[in-house]
Amino acid sequence: MDPPGRQKSSRRPAPHHVGHGRAGGKLILAGEHAVVYGTAALAVGLPRALRASVRRAPAAAPSCLALRGALRGAAARRDHDDLGRALAALLAIEPAPGPVAATIEGDLPAGMGLGFSAAAGVAVARAVEGLLGGAPPPERVERRAMAWERVFHGNPSGVDVAAAMHGGCLHFTRALGIEPLRADGALVLCVGLTGARGSTREMVARVAALRRRRRRAVGAAIDGIGVLVEQAQAALRALDGERLGGLMDRNQILLETLGVSTPAIEALCAAARGAGALGAKLTGSGGGGAVVALGGLVPRGEEQARRAARWRAGRILGSWRAMGAAGFLARVALGRAEGT
Repeated sequence: MDPPGRQKSSRRPAPHHVGHGRAGGKLILAGEHAVVYGTAALAVGLPRALRASVRRAPAAAPSCLALRGALRGAAARRDHDDLGRALAALLAIEPAPGPVAATIEGDLPAGMGLGFSAAAGVAVARAVEGLLGGAPPPERVERRAMAWERVFHGNPSGVDVAAAMHGGCLHFTRALGIEPLRADGALVLCVGLTGARGSTREMVARVAALRRRRRRAVGAAIDGIGVLVEQAQAALRALDGERLGGLMDRNQILLETLGVSTPAIEALCAAARGAGALGAKLTGSGGGGAVVALGGLVPRGEEQARRAARWRAGRILGSWRAMGAAGFLARVALGRAEGT
């Protein structure tokens, strides 16, 4: 009972005063760069994610965006400028929410080819839709996130946004979009960070310039990547980790011919293979960033295979630590991303 003289307030918090959104990062198992030219890519969603909050700002105030926590020092000055332009592009998609104040936080490394910008765009888009009320329409979330991504990457393929929105394991083409890839098992993956930031825009432009000079050779590499993506999809469905790892190694060789690998990437790949990885390659656009190494492809319920994959993963991460490189473990169920 309320104390005498005090009545319960009939006021309720203003609806949709704040919106929240979340989206995960991504790894590319096969298909980088070739996906820009119409071939398929295989992507998996990462458990590591970004979270966004969006509040209404005063009508006369400009929209603003801030990085919080560990992300605060993760972006360069140029990135902060791009974030402002990206937020404006996202908010311009109708219905426009008016001025907002947005924040992003999480544990996904920036500039490492792990889909940071797409995860941020999807998280903010979902938060904006939450602010507007109702369930976020996926098509509008995608339009907002792609408007955001174009600020960073010019002509993005859309695979990063698809992985951030859907998670799990995806077969993606620009023409047909996503096809979820499901099998009764899980990937045990190690992600190693070179410590050098890569630029998707610059690496895509580098491949385009090389293609103008050496159309036949680059065309052959792109076609080869396209073929191995379909083979990798079959290996995933069959839960054939040895086959998938060999295809990842082959994909890395083809990416080296496109000029997007670096000595640091190749050193991390070599160390991972020496530690027992079934395969290793760069993930993302290259020029720095990260590598992904396959610890195992484990059928559900196969405890011995799971232990072997985790043992290999421990050796891979240890080999990277010995080099002074950071890394982390990711377990991805074929159908959804899980924490480790």
